[in-house]
Amino acid sequence: MNLSLHGKTAVVCGSSQGIGLACAKELALLGANCILLARNADSLHDVINQLHIAGDQSHHYAVADFSDIESVRSAITEIVSQYPVEILINNSGGPAAGLITEAAELSFIDAFNQHLICNHLLTQAVIPGMKAAEYGRIINIISTSIKIPLNNLGVSNTIRGAVASWAKTMANELGQYNITVNNILPGLTSTQRLESLIANTSAKKKMSRNMVVSDMLEEIPMKRFGDAAETAAVVAFLASPAASYVNGTSIPVDGGKTGSI
Repeated sequence: MNLSLHGKTAVVCGSSQGIGLACAKELALLGANCILLARNADSLHDVINQLHIAGDQSHHYAVADFSDIESVRSAITEIVSQYPVEILINNSGGPAAGLITEAAELSFIDAFNQHLICNHLLTQAVIPGMKAAEYGRIINIISTSIKIPLNNLGVSNTIRGAVASWAKTMANELGQYNITVNNILPGLTSTQRLESLIANTSAKKKMSRNMVVSDMLEEIPMKRFGDAAETAAVVAFLASPAASYVNGTSIPVDGGKTGSI
């Protein structure tokens, strides 16, 4: 099985922490040159020093705030002017928790811009290079909510579904160029995002943190939260030559929690 990413360059969004950071580490281990993209330069500098380097491998970073479309556009334009990009990991922090009936109109617009529009302009920027290389992997970190909407995540459920539909359409159009587009759907994974959801649920339901965690674990067949590295491993496989005929899919990495087939 060919898992080598030697000579390939990957742009990894949201890579200063959590799943994005884990993806960068895993891709680097397989030989990829990683370009990290997030909003905190100090954190990105620290992450660069955590990535595996062997032979002619090199890693870089660029600063972009995904709440600012022009910031993202500027960063990716500069990146593709300097480096060929064969792998793009679209990943950004999710919208705030809350009931859809209480969601403000602007929260949908902001989330749409941060997730779908930023994904779109990043993807458009790397497509020409992927076509020239006859190799491309676009992998979107979304959510299991595209299968079954999650309680108290009204805005997120809505926007994640739009991103999944966008990705499937991209997959249909780009497959002929040996460019694949796939979605990873993390379940309850030990990240800052999960801690935020636990705290929000605890406050809303007036339950202790331990009780909230216990209820969450009860819904997972494996009875534990996932590790970001477990999600990153699936991302790395999809980025590799071994996954050359996997296209247009949405793969849950959730310990079996999602109730659909």
